[in-house]
Amino acid sequence: MAISIDSTGESPAKEVRAAGQARPVRVIVADSEPIFRVGMRKIFALEDDIRVVAQAESVAQTIAAVNKFAADVLLFESRLSETPAETASQILQECPEIKIVLIVPETREEDTVEYLRRGVRGIVTRVIAPEMLIKCLRKVFEGETWLDNKGVNWVIEAYRTQAQQLTNPRARIKLSPKELWIISGVTQGLRNKDIAQEVGTTEQVVKNYLRKVYDKLGVSDRLELALYCMHHRLLEDFEKPVKSKATESAPTEKVSPISQIAANASSRK
Repeated sequence: MAISIDSTGESPAKEVRAAGQARPVRVIVADSEPIFRVGMRKIFALEDDIRVVAQAESVAQTIAAVNKFAADVLLFESRLSETPAETASQILQECPEIKIVLIVPETREEDTVEYLRRGVRGIVTRVIAPEMLIKCLRKVFEGETWLDNKGVNWVIEAYRTQAQQLTNPRARIKLSPKELWIISGVTQGLRNKDIAQEVGTTEQVVKNYLRKVYDKLGVSDRLELALYCMHHRLLEDFEKPVKSKATESAPTEKVSPISQIAANASSRK
């Protein structure tokens, strides 16, 4: 069962009805599978108050559609982007008025909290029933947030943890092994591209992880992160995973810790 959370005052839908100018919810469907897009059009065509105004099958097409067509809700498949949270932020920069509903393969705690922080208004999976998806679009259009029960609990827990950290500075902040690995690279003076090579991921993913770490720890750049680690002994019990032979043979470019981090912090956030 899904729960919608009212996050605004008067909703657009209520204002439209009050003014006697009822119009349908205008939807852009962005999905990689043509059969899904066709299916959504057929489902929404049965509803008098929902209209598909555009379709897209890539991030570039989605951004173009958002800029070209007047729409209220964007139904966006997360797998269209390697970094869906970043893409959501980019779309909202292009069109702050649009409300994003993400279609995800499965709901996960860390992703759910991050998506909502980036401004996503609804999260659903492909197994959602058509009538529930229709209800989701209507609720999101009216200014509410759509999550399943697990998602609601995750968000509540995230805010509870944040509140505990504010009232208890000594509270231990939960960091994943990969986050600690990336933090370790920063404290060693490694650049993002070198950290990515060491961890076995891309530079963009490293940047995404660092942004999450900054939010969790309440720091704003690499220097503050390094100082935080020293003060709180963040890496005291951390053991770096064993590198593969390929990674060990690849040289990494180091810069001197702390002082050089300070000098270059702004350019390598």
